[in-house]
Amino acid sequence: MIIDSTTLLAIAMIFLGSFVQTAIGFGLAIISAPILIIIAPQYVPAPICLVALFISLLNSRKYRSSIELGGLKMAILGRIPGSMAGAALLVFVSAQTLSLWVGLLVLLAVFISIMPFRIEPTPTRMVFAGFFSGLFGTSSAIGGPPMAILLQHQEANQLRANLSAFFVFSSIISLTTLIPVGFLNLEKLWLTLPLLPAAWAGYWLALKTTQSLPKETIRYGALALCFICGALAVYKSIG
Repeated sequence: MIIDSTTLLAIAMIFLGSFVQTAIGFGLAIISAPILIIIAPQYVPAPICLVALFISLLNSRKYRSSIELGGLKMAILGRIPGSMAGAALLVFVSAQTLSLWVGLLVLLAVFISIMPFRIEPTPTRMVFAGFFSGLFGTSSAIGGPPMAILLQHQEANQLRANLSAFFVFSSIISLTTLIPVGFLNLEKLWLTLPLLPAAWAGYWLALKTTQSLPKETIRYGALALCFICGALAVYKSIG
């Protein structure tokens, strides 16, 4: 069977994104979505959300002893209306406009994060982070930055665990809201199948090579990844 260049690009992006997400807690969509939404938009958002669910389940099982579901309840509550709003955006907003707004908001979040004060994950902030995670995650598959920035000061495995657990619930919510608007169907499921082995390979390699990373390395890596993602999304949308 001959695999076309678009599928190969998607496989490569998913492998790299899965590696990064397993290493620092998030990053699958940030790596893959900004490129695929321009070059191969059929992979955004449903196939990436399906892969995110797969990787999040693997990471949740790996770090299950560090999960604190109680602290995530408010974020999951905010995720539901955010996902509904994100599904509506897919119907009314072009991919180019969506890419621009996502990029600008991610850059704003990074700027806020590097300010000389610490943003504590209060219940109200968790609701807002969950809402914007749902808004961005459902419309563009990039739902990680709001939660990652809010939880960035947690211990490394705790950050990986809580983000993974949140992404399990949030991916299910996003996928559920994509069905009525026609963005999740049998065609999208077939597109996703070749991506799953690449996702597992990225997950496996990250477990073998990155588990001793200190918390600050993960934090700065996450912020750098958010910045690159935001800048790339803005550049692609106005270029």
